[in-house]
Amino acid sequence: QVQLVESGGGLVQAGGSLRLSCAASGRTFSSYAMGWFRQAPGKEREFVAGISVSGANTYYTDSVKGRFTISRDNAKNTVYLQMNSLKPEDTAVYYCAARRSSLLSTNDERYDYWGQGTQVTVSS
Repeated sequence: QVQLVESGGGLVQAGGSLRLSCAASGRTFSSYAMGWFRQAPGKEREFVAGISVSGANTYYTDSVKGRFTISRDNAKNTVYLQMNSLKPEDTAVYYCAARRSSLLSTNDERYDYWGQGTQVTVSS
């Protein structure tokens, strides 16, 4: 069992930055691929970024490429999402998720554990 707790969300002006953190419980964090997803009001949850177990492989949805960076610190059981050049369309609840696999996935159905989410609001 893995428990995930996100933090770092908030209100920021367009062009600003935020760093989300996701702290995982348990001693097997380094065995899980991790992902960040988001859900805006009235929209389906969408993949944002993913990272493999080792951190060597990452993948981003097109709309955040060049602006967001996912990383992980297996010693601290934490995954991060650095978000720069934020836009109003990035406004959403952001969730981190863990997958019992070494490989990242863009499919939310392939993730086994989810955090409670953290709100990110970008004002224009």
